[in-house]
Amino acid sequence: MPPPEDLGPPDVPGLPESSANLTKDPRRYGFHGTIRAPFRPAEGISVQEIGAQVASLAAGLQPVMCDGLQIENLHGFVALTPEGGHAALQDLAARVVKVTNPLRAPLTEAEIARRRPERLTPRQRDLLRDWGYPFVMEEFRFHLTLTDRLPQDQLPTVIAALWAYFDPVLPKPFLIEDLCLFGEDAKGRFHLLHRYALTG
Repeated sequence: MPPPEDLGPPDVPGLPESSANLTKDPRRYGFHGTIRAPFRPAEGISVQEIGAQVASLAAGLQPVMCDGLQIENLHGFVALTPEGGHAALQDLAARVVKVTNPLRAPLTEAEIARRRPERLTPRQRDLLRDWGYPFVMEEFRFHLTLTDRLPQDQLPTVIAALWAYFDPVLPKPFLIEDLCLFGEDAKGRFHLLHRYALTG
């Protein structure tokens, strides 16, 4: 699949810096909501096998409807988060994590260290060990990242500017109706491999 066209960062009035300066990390990943954190395939597991598993999973899952989206400060970065639908979203994410877990390779010591386990709670360390990521199951929180982690004094200005920019177009309700499979290239950029409709 060819890479998507790079449209460049939007011009958002009222930001303390250019949107390009405020979005370096999320631009590498693309605008998305993570359901299952990135993983290396287990030995002998192909991308085609992963795709087939995700397709089968999506066919048995129902879309999740939330009341809408809000803009929120999540520990220093700004994100869109859902209003309502939290229990259904938790169930969807937990099912995806459980079903896809056999597809991933075990974490290396370096990968575990990158998660800074010393900063995690005991429960989060257990989740990291069992599922390859500390923020799953009851620790999961769906979000669509908008910015890098920002200085505290910038957050109110950025949030106000983003509310003014996004409020006219935020969906009400907000429907999650697909699972998307992404691949990471050698430069650390994410690319959409396939989209699977939730048809359960």
